[in-house]
Amino acid sequence: MNAPRVLQPHRRTVFISDTHLGARHCHAAELARFLGALRCERLYLVGDIVDLWWLSHKRASWRPAHNDVIEALHALRRAGTEIIYIPGNHDAPLRRTCGLMLPAMQVRRRAIHVTADGRRLLVVHGDDYDGVTHFGGLQERFGDWLYYRILTGNRLLNLLRQRFGLRYWSLSEFLKRQSGAAERYIERFVQAGLDDVRRRGLDGIVCGHIHRAALVERDGLVYANDGDWVESLTALAEDHDGSLRLLDHAGNSLACLPGAAGLARVA
Repeated sequence: MNAPRVLQPHRRTVFISDTHLGARHCHAAELARFLGALRCERLYLVGDIVDLWWLSHKRASWRPAHNDVIEALHALRRAGTEIIYIPGNHDAPLRRTCGLMLPAMQVRRRAIHVTADGRRLLVVHGDDYDGVTHFGGLQERFGDWLYYRILTGNRLLNLLRQRFGLRYWSLSEFLKRQSGAAERYIERFVQAGLDDVRRRGLDGIVCGHIHRAALVERDGLVYANDGDWVESLTALAEDHDGSLRLLDHAGNSLACLPGAAGLARVA
């Protein structure tokens, strides 16, 4: 007999990106379980949800768990969740439909999300900043090749850990944190996003793209990266008081930024 599903606390908003459905390294089963337990008013899909690039260039890897993800999204929509899709670089063809209201979701190039406590956050995938953060050339192509080999090792390692009853652990995330070049790239990306929202007069940014989950406040601006479902298996959530929290695939809170009311109490 299957164990009863434990629903997550009701959230005002949830942000998910970089699921890469159809690609070999997508953790679709974990994502389907997360979505199946999710309850929220609004869900942002912040790019690279269906990996159209992988499906057109590589061998498709569309397993039953990928269908379960789609079914979970349909169930959320039927339950009244508003879904906003902001395409990324791996599902870029969908950008041609931006501004249209589709039967199950809105498609936007970017969005301004206003939190319950009034903060205005730019929601964008993040590939707009590639011109600032990427250097190109042979070194970058080798880095892409090496990255996919590391993801393969990550998948095999966690299949073994699962067999022994151990929790998910990201080998790829560990290795990236040991790399000075990777850390410098991520810092350039974070700074580019914060510079963008500062120019726009906004209070922060919610993005994905770089597969590094984070939730911090820097110089009065919020930087929130909801992570991915290839390495970190994370999502970003907003509570009904405007608090932001980073969640793991089981719905546990990894980090939190309190809303304005919570900040006032601390002060």
